Amino acid sequence: MSDKLRLGVSTCLLGRPVRYNGGHKLDHFLVDMLGPHVEFVPVCPEVECGLGVPRETMRLVGDPKAPRLVTTTTKRDMTGRMLEWARRRVQELEKEDLCGFVFKSRSPSSGMTRVKVYSEKGVPAPVGVGMFAREFMRRFPHLPVEEDGRLNDPGIRENFIERIFALRRWHDAMRESGTLAALVAFHTAHKLLILSHGQRFYRALGKLVAEAKQVAPDRLFARYETMLMDALRVRATVRNHANTLQHAAGHFKEDLSADEKQELGEVIGAYRSGHVPLIVPVTLLNHYVRKYDKTYLANQFYLRPHPLELKLRNHA
Repeated sequence: MSDKLRLGVSTCLLGRPVRYNGGHKLDHFLVDMLGPHVEFVPVCPEVECGLGVPRETMRLVGDPKAPRLVTTTTKRDMTGRMLEWARRRVQELEKEDLCGFVFKSRSPSSGMTRVKVYSEKGVPAPVGVGMFAREFMRRFPHLPVEEDGRLNDPGIRENFIERIFALRRWHDAMRESGTLAALVAFHTAHKLLILSHGQRFYRALGKLVAEAKQVAPDRLFARYETMLMDALRVRATVRNHANTLQHAAGHFKEDLSADEKQELGEVIGAYRSGHVPLIVPVTLLNHYVRKYDKTYLANQFYLRPHPLELKLRNHA
């Protein structure tokens, strides 16, 4: 990829003192691990809509589907101010070529899920979405989004990182040529990655590409991107990974010695049983790809979907 992918992020997660109390919520994974590989586009709804630091706390009140944003002590209604800013900001973000966004969890402006919404009697329920996050996800329904708390789960983290790098490669393919040939090349290089998320996605995207000449280019590319992001959003299971590994192993049936076949089969079996993490069979496959010069597999992003330095695929 030519330049770093652009990732939207709640400003406080970068360690900047923009929270209501003048503090921050520095996320070390985002800044220290992911930071060298991305260009952050920070967004702080409260500060950007004109509120100061420090400031009075706010909360969502009323109907969870259309809550009001109200200051906690003085009861000022900030709904109109926040919504006007949020709608203008998401329009601006369309120009940023974002490949994803990481929101601040539980925030009344930026929480992606389970934000507290208070009834008129002051009783909270974790059923809301932050006002800016709601507008963002409405405008970009297929863009990968997560929040800092959920990224502590290794599986969710890996899935999100996989999606943002896949989307960046797609953007690059369309930006560099935007042709049917580019679509076919991209799809070919991502076949195993798609397969690991489910046979139905593999078949559906393959069918779309096979019938590509029957669809207008703009509609074709938009539909492929939507289907790709929908497919990758579904977390790959151990079973699907194991089946994908077996599929890749089939490319070596004429090359591996009896001992090598046994070793590869045992390692895939150990992964399927939960005794070793995914990185173990993937590393062995990459070794055989180099040893036996398998060009097709060497070009498969399933075997290298994101930078090795991120240390993903190491959980069982």
